[in-house]
Amino acid sequence: MNLPCVLKFNRMTVFMVFYVLVFSGIASADRQWQGVWIGSDQVSKPNIWYCFRNDIELSKSPKTAVANIACDSKYWLWINDEMVVFEGQLKRGPTPKDTYYDEIDLTGHLKKGKNAIAVLVWYWGKHGFAHNSSGKAGLIFDADIDGKRIVSDSSWKVKQHPAYSSTGKPHPNWRLAEPNIKFDAQNDIADWYKSNYDYSGWSESVEFGKPPVAPWNRLEKRPILQWKNTGIIDYKEVAEKYNDDGTKTVIGVLPYNCQVTPYLKIDAPASMTVNMQGDNYNNMPNGPTVRAEYISRRGIQEYESLGWMNGHEIQYTMPKEVKVLEVKYRETGYNADFVGTFDCDDERLNTLWEKAKRTLYVTMRDNYMDCPDRERAQWWGDAVNELGEAFYVFDAEKGPLLAKKGIYELARWQRPDKVIYSPVPAGVSQWWAMSKEMSGGKQKKDGTWNWELPRQILASVGWHGFWTYYWYTGDKQTIVDVYPHVRDYLSLWEIGKDGLVIHRAGDWDWTDWGHNKDVAVLENAWLYLALKAAVEMAKLSGEQSDIAGYMTKMESIEANFNETFWRGDRYHSPAYDGKTDDRANAMAVVAGLAKKEYYPLIRLVLSNQYHASPYMEKYVMEALYLLDVPGQGVERTKKRFASMIDAPITTLYENFGGGKDRVGNGTYNHAWSGGALTVLSQYAAGIAPTKPGFEEFAVLPQMGPLKRIRVVVPTKYGNIQLRLNKEKTLSMDLTVPRGTEAIIGVPKEINPANIHLNGKLVYKSGKAPAGSYVGEDDKWIKYSVKAGNWKIKANVN
Repeated sequence: MNLPCVLKFNRMTVFMVFYVLVFSGIASADRQWQGVWIGSDQVSKPNIWYCFRNDIELSKSPKTAVANIACDSKYWLWINDEMVVFEGQLKRGPTPKDTYYDEIDLTGHLKKGKNAIAVLVWYWGKHGFAHNSSGKAGLIFDADIDGKRIVSDSSWKVKQHPAYSSTGKPHPNWRLAEPNIKFDAQNDIADWYKSNYDYSGWSESVEFGKPPVAPWNRLEKRPILQWKNTGIIDYKEVAEKYNDDGTKTVIGVLPYNCQVTPYLKIDAPASMTVNMQGDNYNNMPNGPTVRAEYISRRGIQEYESLGWMNGHEIQYTMPKEVKVLEVKYRETGYNADFVGTFDCDDERLNTLWEKAKRTLYVTMRDNYMDCPDRERAQWWGDAVNELGEAFYVFDAEKGPLLAKKGIYELARWQRPDKVIYSPVPAGVSQWWAMSKEMSGGKQKKDGTWNWELPRQILASVGWHGFWTYYWYTGDKQTIVDVYPHVRDYLSLWEIGKDGLVIHRAGDWDWTDWGHNKDVAVLENAWLYLALKAAVEMAKLSGEQSDIAGYMTKMESIEANFNETFWRGDRYHSPAYDGKTDDRANAMAVVAGLAKKEYYPLIRLVLSNQYHASPYMEKYVMEALYLLDVPGQGVERTKKRFASMIDAPITTLYENFGGGKDRVGNGTYNHAWSGGALTVLSQYAAGIAPTKPGFEEFAVLPQMGPLKRIRVVVPTKYGNIQLRLNKEKTLSMDLTVPRGTEAIIGVPKEINPANIHLNGKLVYKSGKAPAGSYVGEDDKWIKYSVKAGNWKIKANVN
């Protein structure tokens, strides 16, 4: 076997990771380390792989054994010939200087007597949109085994793995820190990780110092679980074709777009090159994503390339002399459970919801990503949409941890001048190219990236970002911790003599892709929502003295917004000369600034203006439900996303378009396009928290043209389950988890003659409401119910 050609992995290891799931702030970085950073005495060149070995003797099988491990950039760990960690280590870092570390439970893997420890470290050696390279390859291992410390030091042996090197061109586009992988099996170290391998001739490791030594600095515990891991599994189907250049391509079809490491077993002559890449390898104008090359030795051999790639299929291209015995793959991904569901009588909406779910998952790993191929970056406009979607998809324990991690990162990368920027984490030198690309050559002298995108940051720290995270989780401590950063950032925003926002261009004056962006209207709406969230954060944090300043700005915007921007039939700012902006009119509604008497005219605007990208279309959809026209919302959603719904893939495009023609549509897996997932669950089904963490929640459905909806919404108390049917009568079957209460709304649009709650008459037209009636508004007749199963039936007049 060529190691790391094939990695045997115990699936149960995923669940043996020693990890405490807490919602009480990021883990302390101040543990006392006894291990030292170790490495090679060689200069740390980019894309280099190191093998580390050490054996330990134990007098008995340990009762507890916990290891803390860190490196730059990724590692794989074996204990006694068994794979324990597949691709450990998170990208750097929690702050611009520091590094994450993993906490791993080794208890079930160690035994009495000799124990072999083997670690393979992959050092990328360059910055990227989601990784801040330390500039130095290194490893630290610090284990507590029944009170005895086993640590990395100069007694550990190290060897550069000679089979790994860099491919030739094309390389991944400059946004990615991850390089291509080239593995020459003729230079492999067979079974180097096994307990019977003699590594005595390897070099002693060089000690670099104890944490918090530079360049890795302080170490902070990984706040998310190790990856899910399927082990090596079969493709859905495998096909083969011969190419005009004399090569052949074997195509492994995946069941859906996912993050995979490709595997092959071949019988080949020596020095045959097999190229492995996803079907989305180069389908974008910004350059390719990652690929892998395998150089064969003579005979039968097997290999798994360790760097993950994604797509709907993996393509293995090779000389025709190579005989393929097997191709398979391993799927890994963010470790959370799929719990939430949505199903209705409109199959096109169901397809859109499912594609949004799949797109969301493939854009989650070390961080929320805009896309898993082009850049893997945590742009926070994308992250806001993603975290909102995730609450309706994943379990309430593990699912929110990625949002929590991202919130802390965004706050802790804040610049000294109070500016918050994204994407973070990110490196510096690679941003030189981007700053030149986006500023017409007027980049910063040091080439650093710390650019503010003002509207994205307002969305992030505001109502749909940080506050949505709190409202859906109830995690107070995170908000208390990051609130000072929010306060500092909002202090940069000023109100002008006209009582409205003074335009803040930031470093990249970006609002949305596309044309006809009415920035003044949008900017005031985004700031208003951020201030609204800041008021609540200040209350939660006990910073009451901050509230007056926020309220003063909010009141100024309220007093001047409509007078300045309302043109009698639409929102259109005086200095803006483009077409009426659907985004701006929608955001006026979402922010709560639009007067209700304007609603009919805004509905008309949203029926004939189509300028928003899929990113901002989420807020247009939300506005249509707030405008009480769910039918128009469904119609517009299906119209705008038609080509994505019909596209023969499982994920959503970055831009409107799709099908087989990807030109101009950006990446084909962009989670910011999944806003319909949130809107259908939150508004069509009507399920949203009314107290933090779903202690109390609303069921206020707006079914519009839909006749049937079935949903499951995860909460920390258990799953909310709802079945809605609207034919001649409206029926609602609801499961309210223990420890929660629900506010149920029967839509007035059906003109109910009577309402029964678990068989008891609680409402009859013309008579005073009975039972647990809590009030009504212009849309719903509302009842409060406690935990249990409830059946609501409303007969219509």
